[in-house]
Amino acid sequence: MKKNLLNIPILLIFFWSCQPDSPWKELYNGEDLNNWIMHVGTPIKGFEEFANDASPEKIFSIVEQDGEKLLRVTGEVNGSLATRDTFANYHLQLVFKWGSEVYSNRNSGLLYHSFGEFGEALGTWMVNIECQLMHERLGDTYLMNNTYCETSVVKENGSFRYDPNGEVEKFSIEHNGQLIKKAADYENPIGEWNTVDLYCVGSTAIHVINGHTTMVNNNTGVVENGNIRPLTSGKIQIQSEGAELFIRTLRLRPINEIPSELVD
Repeated sequence: MKKNLLNIPILLIFFWSCQPDSPWKELYNGEDLNNWIMHVGTPIKGFEEFANDASPEKIFSIVEQDGEKLLRVTGEVNGSLATRDTFANYHLQLVFKWGSEVYSNRNSGLLYHSFGEFGEALGTWMVNIECQLMHERLGDTYLMNNTYCETSVVKENGSFRYDPNGEVEKFSIEHNGQLIKKAADYENPIGEWNTVDLYCVGSTAIHVINGHTTMVNNNTGVVENGNIRPLTSGKIQIQSEGAELFIRTLRLRPINEIPSELVD
């Protein structure tokens, strides 16, 4: 059931300064997860027994590997690691790699513009727009619940793929669907580090995978009673969703415009 978004409390939003070289804010500081909220959600299908003794601290933890302190996400149960703060107008950088443990499949997501309560989206997560981290789908867009965007695409075999030279279409559960495929595959082999750069300014969100633009979403919003309410800010979530992954870097800095080279 869709929730009346007008009743959601207004959250503190960090509207950043306009300095072109603003310093990074380390969302993952390599020491603790005190600035995050951890939530245990639904079981992974076929691995329900893991949900019986699952705890936030078990699913999300800091481990040492090759002399580095990494954030480990087990993936053994659906879960969310969410920022306490809400962000707008930023460049976020995530560096991650897949581990060896796989329960359902190598699936996770970088969830942005998140709002509402845990469990509102797919039984576990806050409502959001997803930059897909799933193996072989890295850089896709998935619009959870009633989120919305407009994207330039081409249609292939019944689905839509981002193409800067394509036709602009509307996407949501009420329009052309919730999934938009990435422009091309730039994922590194399993076990190697991938760098995801997410640029959000106003109602534009751009996914960049290992230095390549794979998605440009415009007019991000929420469908309410047939109308589109702009969605330009929110919390950040990282998913536990079926496989082990490690995060080396997760940081964010303020920007006031999208770098021109990403959209030219």
